Amino acid sequence: MAYLLRGLILLMVAGVLLTAGLAIGFIHLPLNHIQVAIPTFIYTIFAQAFVMFYFIGVSRLVNNIHLILHSEKNLHELFEAPPADLAPYTKKVERFVHEADLAKRQTIPWTMLMLILGMIAFLLGGAHDTNLVQKTTHSGVVYGFIAAMLIGFFRQWWFLGKAHILLRKVKGLFEIPDGSM
Repeated sequence: MAYLLRGLILLMVAGVLLTAGLAIGFIHLPLNHIQVAIPTFIYTIFAQAFVMFYFIGVSRLVNNIHLILHSEKNLHELFEAPPADLAPYTKKVERFVHEADLAKRQTIPWTMLMLILGMIAFLLGGAHDTNLVQKTTHSGVVYGFIAAMLIGFFRQWWFLGKAHILLRKVKGLFEIPDGSM
């Protein structure tokens, strides 16, 4: 899943850079930047939603495992035969909780900033086309969006890899088959 999400956000960056290239005039296509911006931003919303919910889901999974280990209820969900000593599992899962929460804290704020600046830039683009705001207002917000998108992209790329490894560790620790999660 992490590799699929990496592909989605890579396409998102390519679409945004294509849109900006058309707007500035570096790229020439039969479509103008407005015709490319509409599907690109809709795609950006969906790609960022998928990435955000992936990090939320990984964190929720690891926190649920942590809760099961600490409450010692429903241990059969993690083990066929629960061991007498849960300390080694608890210690590793506490580290997993920290890693999952870190990934969520490092990516979701950039996702939100990206979406908010993108929406404002999109709305200001329409306002510019109807002569309600100047081009510099729209362009300034677009440059802020692109900066947030690039920072967010690299953070997401990094932490998607980390989350993938984290899930592999969770599967290995609890001997979960690959096809089940």
